[in-house]
Amino acid sequence: MSLHHQDPHHYEHITPNNKRGLSVALSATAVIMFLEFFGGLITNSLALLSDSGHMLSDVSSLALSLVAITFAARPPSSNKTFGYQRFEILAALFNALTLLAIAAFIIVEAYQRFQQPQAVDSVSMIVIAFIGMAANVISAVALLKQGDVKDNINIRSAYLHVIGDTLSSVGAIAAGILIHLYSWYWVDPLVSVVVAVIISKGAWKVTMQALHILMEGVPPDIDTSQVHTCLASITGVNNVHELRVWSLTSGYNVLSCHLVTEHTDNRHSILTQATNEIREKFKIQQVAIQIETPDYQCMQKTI
Repeated sequence: MSLHHQDPHHYEHITPNNKRGLSVALSATAVIMFLEFFGGLITNSLALLSDSGHMLSDVSSLALSLVAITFAARPPSSNKTFGYQRFEILAALFNALTLLAIAAFIIVEAYQRFQQPQAVDSVSMIVIAFIGMAANVISAVALLKQGDVKDNINIRSAYLHVIGDTLSSVGAIAAGILIHLYSWYWVDPLVSVVVAVIISKGAWKVTMQALHILMEGVPPDIDTSQVHTCLASITGVNNVHELRVWSLTSGYNVLSCHLVTEHTDNRHSILTQATNEIREKFKIQQVAIQIETPDYQCMQKTI
């Protein structure tokens, strides 16, 4: 015979603070975007219109992350038994790949400008950079205070977008000052390359983390050999096999396994002990364990 236990799904880890932080960041960025757009139309400034177009990409990124959180909170259905939490991972992957593409474009453009330096309107450059930095600082603070930047990969990808733009603004201000004072036009592409490299580093890390989750990889803070040892050390457990550990989304880990026990009447207590120890020792939120007797083992290779 076999005895199976599975915890109920827990979706309350999707905190409203993440949604609130993204909403504030999205609102601030959208307001500045519209101010730059209409300001560009009124003043006939191509620079303002161009930067408002750039901020449109930030608004899209933040909006995607916000939509992902909304979808992730939806309950499971008959054909989506795990719900929609992976939507956050897909959004994070898309945002990270977008950042890598932007960084690549910046580096290519910088290379061309190194070969053929172009005159830059330093005053307009500084003013626009200050406007952009103001919006990005508000967004970054909102995400840090309200959002789970450390553990939620979707929020972290949105935060990287904001930080990347903040660095770009700071670099543009510094470059604008040097160009205004010394006419060092080569500073503009140099700063751009430095910022692009910094952006790429963070974006690459998020990309790898998102792919690891999508490939059902073991969470980096969990050692499956220790999990196996923990389960095997429980009195009455003869064998542990079909051990699987993965992340449904960032910060929400799942385990499933089969335990072979003696012909005893304490299988329920073994199941309870195993479930509690996995939850407490390894911070795994959802545990699904099948108890088997020696004469009823599934035909699978043990580990």
